[in-house]
Amino acid sequence: KIVTWLSKYSKRKPCKPRTMMMMSLRAKSAASATLRTTTTNSTRQRVVPASNASAITPCTYYSSDRPSSSQIRRHSEHHRRHHLSGTPRRSLSTAAATAVESPNGESARPEQPSKSSKSRNVYMWGTSKKGTIPMNILLDPTGSLAAGGGGIFSGDDKVIDHPMKLNLEGDAWNSFLNVGKDDGDDDVVNNAVLKKVFCGASGTAMVLEDGRCFVLGTNKNGELGIGSLKETTQPKHLPLPSPVSKASLGPNFSALLTTTGDLYTFGYGGSRVNGIGCLGQGSVDSHPTPTLVQSLIEDGCYAADVHCGEYSMTVLTTEGEVLTCGSGSYGRLGNLETVDQLYLEPVELMGAEDVVQIAGGFAFSLALNKGGLIHAWGRNNEGQLGCGMGLAVDMYAMESIPRPIEGDLEGRKVTRIAAGHTHAAAVTSNGELFTWGMNMTHEPKLESTLLHTKIVDVACGQNYTLASDVEGRVYSLGKGKTGVLGLASTKATAYPILVEGIPDTERVVSMSCGWAHVACVTEPKEI
Repeated sequence: KIVTWLSKYSKRKPCKPRTMMMMSLRAKSAASATLRTTTTNSTRQRVVPASNASAITPCTYYSSDRPSSSQIRRHSEHHRRHHLSGTPRRSLSTAAATAVESPNGESARPEQPSKSSKSRNVYMWGTSKKGTIPMNILLDPTGSLAAGGGGIFSGDDKVIDHPMKLNLEGDAWNSFLNVGKDDGDDDVVNNAVLKKVFCGASGTAMVLEDGRCFVLGTNKNGELGIGSLKETTQPKHLPLPSPVSKASLGPNFSALLTTTGDLYTFGYGGSRVNGIGCLGQGSVDSHPTPTLVQSLIEDGCYAADVHCGEYSMTVLTTEGEVLTCGSGSYGRLGNLETVDQLYLEPVELMGAEDVVQIAGGFAFSLALNKGGLIHAWGRNNEGQLGCGMGLAVDMYAMESIPRPIEGDLEGRKVTRIAAGHTHAAAVTSNGELFTWGMNMTHEPKLESTLLHTKIVDVACGQNYTLASDVEGRVYSLGKGKTGVLGLASTKATAYPILVEGIPDTERVVSMSCGWAHVACVTEPKEI
């Protein structure tokens, strides 16, 4: 079976922005073979001769033990010797010419900030822990601040089981962004426009129209990037040289993507027990503040998307290539081996695919290609890979190479994918919603109760799913203990139910699901 897979994917096209290294597949597998890629890249002007291929090894550790400090130093030198080129990085305009297209037809290259022509509102709900939901700017149904004075919530974990609107204007909003600042400070924010909200495992990132990023929430591993390990219930600004386009806040580390295609990572760097290299910085060091991933610049890559898992990171480039780094346990890196990688390396068996979207959960990843086919790899203990469990129905089930998700999706074109903690979902070109994982189903299952409408987007959190239709309405299903379903109840539901707390005069244009909290951005409906 593995031989069939390798014969199918070994015919990969040359890596576009990077000069590829040969990946040695271990002899312990009966199907192991050497995938030699001799790449002549017109941009990089570098060739890997076949005669020298045996001298080139991938940036991974082939030892069952975690590396020593001397191994790490040798590994870093290996990266510089084999991956760096004297050719300067291409301009973004050149990279944009070959940028992949997102599933909804829009360009997936980094977007430039622009003023919105419509006023936007943000609704949040779920469980607020350490400020993941900004309680002091929530509005009750009458339009008054719900928690501005004494507050209507009590306790450390505040459960909000229905959508509540954020107050994004006036003195309350300005005070929220400028807490602890004086009027004369250079970084004072006044009348800012909130563009995006990204909910993470235990934190929240808010990106303004001008690209400035603010974070708040728990911070036990430095995953907020604020320079300390203290949680914050007030927004902290993360200064970067370029506007932020996306934030991925993981349980132990996080990443920021800028409009110029640069990637910044921060937080926990790993350990010998948990795995190393999740930050992609070439070392095991943790970084308390956002740090530029230099290897992408040195290799001429621009990042289009990023996902932070438990101890691994997945990146999509503007050329449609998937890169991974960090812990290799449970096959999370997708390169057959279960060893760690200090640097972002290509998922070799995805090399022939034009990937347009990535998603990931706690310890698994998904990649959607241009043809609408999903590939999955990583841990599969709850059927989150959607490719069935076979005889390996146990906590150690995994797929160490990308495997296509078929089942009921066979013959359908997928346009959107999403992944939660241990489950995933997909939307087809016909507007159908499929879900799998959570030990509920191990293959894609059609949510037939939504066939009356056309689903266009989907988002997943920890044991719950949100889907939005063409009219901008939101449906939720899953476990509701943390209030994430937004149905004014904490009960679970096995089928999608309409979230009625968002006014009918508004349509949802984007959704973000954290482990236990949700944010939806809305715009007024056109009359």
